[in-house]
Amino acid sequence: MEKRIFTALNAEFTEEDAEFLKTYFRLADTIADLIGPHCEVVIHSFASFEESVVKIVNGHHTGRTVYSPITDMGLKMLSQFKKTGEVAPKSYFTTAKDGALLKSTTCVLAGENGKPIGLFCINMNLSCPFPEIIQTLMPDMASVYAGVNENFSASATDIIEQALTNAISEVDNDASINLKSRNKAITKVLLENEIFEFKEATALVSEHLGITRHAIYKYIREFKSECS
Repeated sequence: MEKRIFTALNAEFTEEDAEFLKTYFRLADTIADLIGPHCEVVIHSFASFEESVVKIVNGHHTGRTVYSPITDMGLKMLSQFKKTGEVAPKSYFTTAKDGALLKSTTCVLAGENGKPIGLFCINMNLSCPFPEIIQTLMPDMASVYAGVNENFSASATDIIEQALTNAISEVDNDASINLKSRNKAITKVLLENEIFEFKEATALVSEHLGITRHAIYKYIREFKSECS
């Protein structure tokens, strides 16, 4: 199936273009999961206008599947892109075949040297019952992700300090970790969460834990050695 999807009827469309488009597949799934089942996400390939859809999530809103053709709006945006080299993504309203009101946005995907190779499209079905739409945006208390906390900060220091606070809490609540192993265990949690990718992390963590930077480096080397 994948081979058929990326068979180029357009001679200017290359295997590299196809691989580039595939890098957006996960993003399509992510957006659809975030917004909910009332949201359709589509990726079009310019390899073939007759079978341009190479990825679609929640396609039931427009009745399309993989291999469906490009839309007239898609062709219009491609034409505009070729003329100006730029298409500012703007949302617009349209109507599906079944009469459903859609709020949509489309972005031209450009490959090597700015060559247009496809489209990334999002369609929200506004005809779905509004309470159902709201319900998909609310937290499910039974979900394992309901209690996830994310630190949104403009400061790397804040991110490090919050991660350190969480690591300390996690380690101190683990009865199997004794006082002697505490700092090493905290360092391991931070390492596993990639916190030491921040340049100032080692200094902040060592200062807070009351140990030297060399001790932190030693713990990290030991952990990496165990994994190798």
